[in-house]
Amino acid sequence: MKLRCLIIDDEFLARQRLLKLLEPFKSLSIVGECRNGKDALEKIRIKEPDLIFLDIQMPDIDGFTVYEKLQKKPYVIFTTAYDTYALNAFKINAVDYLLKPFDEDRLTIAIERILEIKKTNKASQLEKNIKKLLQNIEKDSNQFLTQISLPTKGRDFSINIDDVICFKSDGNYVKIITDEKPHLYRTTMNLINDRLDPMQFLRIHRSVIINKFYIEKCKYLSNNEYEFTLKNGIKLTSSRSYKPSIVSYLGTL
Repeated sequence: MKLRCLIIDDEFLARQRLLKLLEPFKSLSIVGECRNGKDALEKIRIKEPDLIFLDIQMPDIDGFTVYEKLQKKPYVIFTTAYDTYALNAFKINAVDYLLKPFDEDRLTIAIERILEIKKTNKASQLEKNIKKLLQNIEKDSNQFLTQISLPTKGRDFSINIDDVICFKSDGNYVKIITDEKPHLYRTTMNLINDRLDPMQFLRIHRSVIINKFYIEKCKYLSNNEYEFTLKNGIKLTSSRSYKPSIVSYLGTL
């Protein structure tokens, strides 16, 4: 299973350089980048990365404060131009502390360290479920959608299926909701549902399909209907006809 990684740094060039250095590491999957602490707290909550590359000195919230505010703490590799924070970094069990400008060799040492820690640590039940999900996605990559290509001003724009929070019917289109912005895709809900991995997506209404990874909570309302709250705050109500699949999903939690 690839490690889901998030890059947090207020300097654009620093983020771009780290992205370039990480390209050879096929065991990592970059799920996003953040330019400040506030953005980091929100994206970490939604994306739930396994590993964050975290700058320390940022204009709004410093890296240590970001890490302290996290309820579920991912592995952290600090990236900074200052060596004065190293002791504090290792006090909170940081995987590594990279001094800018670090090179590919130094980054490789840090990545190998996190992979070894990940390998030897006993996985939680959630990690096992995610691993099983990703294995199924890779196994059925030819069968299920992994990306959706949208024509945009004469060129194709691709959306990674993992970044889709939910699909909603919108007339002759399907609205694709991501944490960035919604996109319209000319297709039907039935066609899109047939191409989605049922291990990852749950249809709760003829006009709504949810990415299970983004479900925050689910509660029973009445009359065989359920209310789903997603990690971005969206609340969606199911229809009675989809109760069996919903009950089956709840039984796996």
